[in-house]
Amino acid sequence: MDLPAFPSLTSLPALERTDLLAAPVAAALAAWPHGDRVAVVEIDPALADTAAMTEAYAVPLDASANCVVVSGRRDGEERVAACVVRADTRADVNNRVKRLLDVRKASFLPTERAVAESEMEYGGITPIGLPAPWRVLVDARVLAADVAVLGSGLRRSKLLIPGALVGDLPGAEVVPDLALALDLG
Repeated sequence: MDLPAFPSLTSLPALERTDLLAAPVAAALAAWPHGDRVAVVEIDPALADTAAMTEAYAVPLDASANCVVVSGRRDGEERVAACVVRADTRADVNNRVKRLLDVRKASFLPTERAVAESEMEYGGITPIGLPAPWRVLVDARVLAADVAVLGSGLRRSKLLIPGALVGDLPGAEVVPDLALALDLG
């Protein structure tokens, strides 16, 4: 079976290169029936942020997916969700996400908490291997990519996964219009 790839990156079987994955990501991929269809690519950690990575490695923005962690409270209960959206969009936190979480106000989880609780590096957080109570909301547009580029839990690598499989990740909830298009003009 061919691994997902981009010409400018060297695809390696993710399950064979767990040194390029955060521990919870490696464990989740090993337990996932489609883990053998996921590639990992090594990148310069200084280029981990989406804009720099897509430019340096010639990855289209509509193939790159960002994962942002959002939280809100309702009746004293905190509700957390990881939102996976294409890089040419942004999560609709103030409307769509807020309604899905059924909270009065949704905001980004503080970086320190997101990093500590996910056990992943800032700039590498991915929807694979997140804490069980967190919801994983995936914008339906992510599934349209032949190859989706996601974080690996580390800044020095990225995961390549067939876009359609992102909706099959453990706990994933595919949501139409989770994101708003960015004005890139």
